[in-house]
Amino acid sequence: MNLRDLRYFLALAETRHFGRAAENCFVSQPTLSTQLKKLEDELGVTLFERAPRNILLTPAGEQILRHAKLALSHVASMQEIAKHTQDPESASIRLGIFPTLAPYLLPHVVPKLRKRFPNLELLLVEEKTETLVHQLRDGFIDAAILAEPVLDDHFDSMHLFTEPFVLALPEKHPLSKQRTLGLMELEKQHLLLLEEGHCLRHQALEVCSLSGAGEKEGFRATSLETLRQMVAAGVGITLLPMLSVKPPVPKSTAIKILPFNNPPPHRSIALFWRKSSVRGKFLHDLGLQIGSLPKSLFEM
Repeated sequence: MNLRDLRYFLALAETRHFGRAAENCFVSQPTLSTQLKKLEDELGVTLFERAPRNILLTPAGEQILRHAKLALSHVASMQEIAKHTQDPESASIRLGIFPTLAPYLLPHVVPKLRKRFPNLELLLVEEKTETLVHQLRDGFIDAAILAEPVLDDHFDSMHLFTEPFVLALPEKHPLSKQRTLGLMELEKQHLLLLEEGHCLRHQALEVCSLSGAGEKEGFRATSLETLRQMVAAGVGITLLPMLSVKPPVPKSTAIKILPFNNPPPHRSIALFWRKSSVRGKFLHDLGLQIGSLPKSLFEM
């Protein structure tokens, strides 16, 4: 048994498709199939149920998968130790970030990180929160920028910033004549929200619960940009994070942005990493750089 075969096994378990697994491992499909068959022969068990269009893990495969993930995670940790010891600022960092923050935060922090850590290879992974939490726990990423709270005893965290929400509404909406907005003025309003799986949806629902607002029935967007376009088209109103209405995001003449009176509804953003990570000190330093954003980014 070797690490290469475990990586093939993990790739097929994740993709459930021989072609995609082979592509992800940069080998031919026959090579991957042959090596997995050798792994099964060595272990003396069948790892996968193979059907023409359906690849499933067997019960034994499910159990072995957990150990394979741990083994590969431990190997990655050993490689981390060796490389990090030599030069912690020249290693690769796999950083996860969720979709309703990534395109709005990264333009402000990536240039700064490149300047502070010129030899650092920053590998960005954009996924929904639940996926990032699993990837962080299993060692597929080194750290993740997530909305608090994330309740997991395996993680250390560092608060980065608090991001206010603003109200986006069509120009002809009755509330558009105001300069600011009280939270309770949302009572009986119906907001456009994201689909399930986005942490921003749950944050917006909390605001709705506090203000007496509700969700606009029959509509759930797949992205923040879809919400923005629907507001511009006059379909309804929505909550947007402050960074998503700041340059370099272009302004829309069809949308009015209203800030809330203090204290505004907000989301709290933090950097998370595994407590067992050998890069804890460096990730803390990385968090200091990410979190040092100008105050003007969070004000209208």
